[in-house]
Amino acid sequence: MTELATRAQAFRLIADGVAAGLSAPWRLYLARGCRYLSLSVADRGEWDAWRTHLGCPELSVRVYDAGGEIRRSSVAEVVLDGCRISVELVEEVTTADLERLLVVDPSGAEPEDR
Repeated sequence: MTELATRAQAFRLIADGVAAGLSAPWRLYLARGCRYLSLSVADRGEWDAWRTHLGCPELSVRVYDAGGEIRRSSVAEVVLDGCRISVELVEEVTTADLERLLVVDPSGAEPEDR
């Protein structure tokens, strides 16, 4: 398969998703040789829609400090025809968001006595 055909297939994959009603990614990166395709989306709903559309089984979340701001990067990946495709969402979070991650039951209900 030539590089042009592979690139055309990658762009067709994105065009098919948009034609199916998904929001267009706000950033698209296609590596030379089409071995890596990265989509950046704007919100969690778009991220869920794209990862479902692509059938991404690999999910990872990373929380990091970016110059005083806390960010969460959610990445879903799949390999199709030798091309690694990732859908990424970067969100700014607050310490309140992080505290929610530490709570087992966010509703505040007490566990039953055993």
